Amino acid sequence: MQAEIITIGDELLIGQVVDTNSAFMAQQLNSVGVEVERVVSVHDDAEQIAQALDDALTRADIVITTGGLGPTKDDITKHVLCNYFHTRLVPDADVEANIRRIYADRPQVLNRLTETQWLVPENCRVLQNRVGSAPLMYWHLDDGRQVFCLPGVPYEMEIAIREQILPVIKSQISNLKFQINHRTILVSGIPESSLAIVLEDWENALPEGLHLAYLPKDGTIRLRLSGYGVPTELVEQEKAKLMTLVREWFVAEEDKPLEVLVGERLKALGKTISTAESCTGGTLASMLARHPGSSQFYWGSVVSYDNSVKANVLGVNKQDLQTYGAVSEQVVRQMADGVRRLCGTDYAIATSGIAGPTGGTADKPVGTVWIAWATPQGTTAECFHLGSLREQVIARTCSKALIGLLHRLA
Repeated sequence: MQAEIITIGDELLIGQVVDTNSAFMAQQLNSVGVEVERVVSVHDDAEQIAQALDDALTRADIVITTGGLGPTKDDITKHVLCNYFHTRLVPDADVEANIRRIYADRPQVLNRLTETQWLVPENCRVLQNRVGSAPLMYWHLDDGRQVFCLPGVPYEMEIAIREQILPVIKSQISNLKFQINHRTILVSGIPESSLAIVLEDWENALPEGLHLAYLPKDGTIRLRLSGYGVPTELVEQEKAKLMTLVREWFVAEEDKPLEVLVGERLKALGKTISTAESCTGGTLASMLARHPGSSQFYWGSVVSYDNSVKANVLGVNKQDLQTYGAVSEQVVRQMADGVRRLCGTDYAIATSGIAGPTGGTADKPVGTVWIAWATPQGTTAECFHLGSLREQVIARTCSKALIGLLHRLA
């Protein structure tokens, strides 16, 4: 079964909002055996929306639209769908009751514009939106094709997909044997082109229906092995061969952010971590703290951008700062030890480098970074050269820091 996604909104096409909805929907649809063939973004324009629906319905079994369902003048999707499916808007008592329930503690939200939200196309099936005012609309066409219309607000869309849309789709494809399987292996420490050479013979011999994708990011490479319509056992067999080939550079087997993998490992061990950051300016702390449950393992950070903070807060020797400079093994090791002592954690990471675009020297060019890991077994440090673009250096430093910790937690 194939699907297409249509995202609607001027904000997507002028770069004001990044479309994260499509990625989420594609992941969820894949999980039930639905393959997403295309994602199309269109303006809040009646002709464009109708044309996108026409095109999608010539190819796809399922079409999902998001966006344009609000109560304001620029939200035209519901009206376009009425014209498209030759129907009219009518009040729906269940939608009205649902909206009044949602906003019972905020009566000021219920006004003449909100009241338009319980008007729905007469010939659609309505699925209730339990967290927002825009109802979910659904058409099942005579030839079996389906159109789902969802709000564009990400958290509303995600709940709708999980709780309403997937159950409908699964009930109709439960007897289909077509499977989509993805397996992801995270590696680091080898260039993408070199890795492709290592895997060349194995990749060329993959059975039909299996495909390998290389997804590089910030010094790591996600290898995604995808199986379309092949038995799960075959996917697992080829994944095992792949694991053997990449063992030297292996980081993790799951398609999760590095900071999530670190957090899961620390929680499993009952251990804690703190960070001392110079060149990364708190980015590492933000990554570790952004996910639910981080308070179980992450205790705090010192952003020691200036040398005075390194010395007066973290206890770095002032003479070492003068002799070796802030970007040095001697200093970064003391930073890690200092924050571990201050926060009382089991582990600590410290970063100090030259993120650029200025500040580099012949001995320490832009992109030079020292990272230290303080552990119960001792403190170690390593020097990296991570490029010349500031954002790239910061992102790669955080990746190296977290990968280094994962190896030390193994």
